[in-house]
Amino acid sequence: MFVLFTDTDTDITPEVAREYGYNLISMPYSIDGDTVYPYVDFEKFDAHAFYDRLRSGVLPTTSAIGKEQYVEYFEPHFAAGEDILYVHFSRAMTATFDAMDHAVAELLEKYPERKFYEVDTKGITIGSLNIVLEVGDLYRAGRTAEEIVEWAKTEVDRFAVYFFADDLKFFKHSGRVSGLAGTMGTILGIRPIIYMDENGKMVSVGKEKGRTKALERLVSYVEELGDNIKDHRVIVASADSKDIADELADMLRARFGELRIEYVDVNPTAGSHCGPNTVGVSFYAKRRTV
Repeated sequence: MFVLFTDTDTDITPEVAREYGYNLISMPYSIDGDTVYPYVDFEKFDAHAFYDRLRSGVLPTTSAIGKEQYVEYFEPHFAAGEDILYVHFSRAMTATFDAMDHAVAELLEKYPERKFYEVDTKGITIGSLNIVLEVGDLYRAGRTAEEIVEWAKTEVDRFAVYFFADDLKFFKHSGRVSGLAGTMGTILGIRPIIYMDENGKMVSVGKEKGRTKALERLVSYVEELGDNIKDHRVIVASADSKDIADELADMLRARFGELRIEYVDVNPTAGSHCGPNTVGVSFYAKRRTV
């Protein structure tokens, strides 16, 4: 018997987590000196209120959770005789998984009969969410942890995500995007196009001037890379910019017909790095890279 875990950096909400049987790990952010744990310190994420604070000039920060917190999450399940499968955001983006590794090693010494499995989505937000939901489908269909891990070896790299941001100061502040030219800026209406690569890192692949051109470029990536996308979820995310997300969804439907489009708000921890008015799409693909 095994249980599922994921984290709030995957954009999953407690309601959806319960639907699929996931236990949820809260990844914190700090804003105006206060550290906040999503869905622990609040029940429902108010995306508009959060991103309006960022629009006012606030620059949040994020931090890793410690070994002791992972022990608190995992030990009750090991003690109850349950194995764990954790589907998480990209290892390449954080040091938090070093703390997790130490916690798991300690717990497996204490509970040697237990097993710990993980699936690194090599993504964050909707790139991770698409995989989290696919794993949830497999879990509900009765697949074993070993079967899911084997599935992930080839399928994780089949979920692409491309997005653009309105204000580069958040990405420049976080320093998490490679290939991002510091001269790009909203004063010129320039929007960098960013994707998650096969190493689980955010990479800038170019820029467009104006929102419409940026949206068209996202659609072009879906067209070039998409593989049998009508049989998979197409997830559209926005950082308090539902009107732009709706425009993107309309453009996708105009190009591909009816799709299984799902909308999500970019979670506040990831949103601390991308800022308001970020919009992106995740879809099933031949590969992640153009």
